[in-house]
Amino acid sequence: MVVLQLRFLLVPFLTSIMGAAQYMMQDAALMSYIDRRFLSLEKRLEKCNQDILDYVEEFRDFSKMVLSRLARLNSYKAEVKSEVENLLTRIERAQREIDYFGTITDSNTCIEVHEDLVKQQLFEEAETKKKLKLMLNASCDHMLAGIKSLKILKKTGDKHGSWMKDPGKKHTKIYLLNGSVNNVILEFANIMTFMESNHTLKARKVTLPFPWQGTGHIIYQGFLFYHRYGSLNEIIKFNIQKRNITDQMLLPGAGRIPAYQLSPPTKIDLAIDEQGLWAIHAEPETEGNIIITKINHITMAVEHTWDTSCNSKDAEAAFMACNILYVVYNLPSGGTSRIQCVYDVLDAVNTYEIPVLHFPKRQGCHSTIHYNPKEKQLFAWGDGSQIIYKLHTKQKV
Repeated sequence: MVVLQLRFLLVPFLTSIMGAAQYMMQDAALMSYIDRRFLSLEKRLEKCNQDILDYVEEFRDFSKMVLSRLARLNSYKAEVKSEVENLLTRIERAQREIDYFGTITDSNTCIEVHEDLVKQQLFEEAETKKKLKLMLNASCDHMLAGIKSLKILKKTGDKHGSWMKDPGKKHTKIYLLNGSVNNVILEFANIMTFMESNHTLKARKVTLPFPWQGTGHIIYQGFLFYHRYGSLNEIIKFNIQKRNITDQMLLPGAGRIPAYQLSPPTKIDLAIDEQGLWAIHAEPETEGNIIITKINHITMAVEHTWDTSCNSKDAEAAFMACNILYVVYNLPSGGTSRIQCVYDVLDAVNTYEIPVLHFPKRQGCHSTIHYNPKEKQLFAWGDGSQIIYKLHTKQKV
């Protein structure tokens, strides 16, 4: 009897336990299923995130490639424009020569035409000289007679570089541009700050949007004018205080060969004198003879160009002073620098009678020589040294 009672009690108990176990198994299976689904979703989300990152990286690479190609296309566009302008100039020269030779025959009529042509050319040359004298201040009547002394202010920087002072009014700041390719200018409050031993700590750094090429840059009236690195003949006008590019131009015919054989990094040398901004360069068509171009520093337009008789062979630098080009020569191995070719754009002096002028007390070479018309001194960079040359001048004769 007792056994029967126990059976009746155990059966419901066991049934309830089995039912609970069955529910637990179902819950466990459901949890496992949910867990698998979440893992699957997490993997998909992770893959989606990785795909997005890959797409972003691919887009960045594509953008860089497109921007690089656009930059190259822009450079090619500037070079092609320059080549076209140079070709047009050469065609015009050839056309003038063809017209000239076409007038020369044995007939008397042609002789008269030739004489008339000569008269016309002489008249045009006279008119051109008048215009040039009006454009260039003819009252600038001094010329270089000698180099009195030198002072080495400091030795800092690479073999190639440039340092200068803005010749504008009330400018006391000193600027140092180290290297033949760079994009950082060091600006000092004055020359005393520049001469201090820890001068770089007190310098204001100005970063250019594009690096410079060579050492032929110049600072004038708050603007840096420089040859853009990577371009054939692009000159940039950069506002130093506002730190932006205000203008740019292409200098026709320039940039294909160095301006000076002994300073190969410099393809275009920019200069300042009493008349403003000049560009000095050489062209293969002139067999390496130096060409001078007067540039309007406000409009960045070419005003006039002169083909000189000064050759770039064994030249290391040059500078303009009072409408006169002075070319500095040296030995390829380095020696005493000397001025032995002079060119006056107004033909106001007999340059052939000017004696050779030697730089005093120094053996070596220069990578830059710039004339400061305000202080009548030369700011030079020689083998990493920053040098000032004091000048002796006289009246033009």
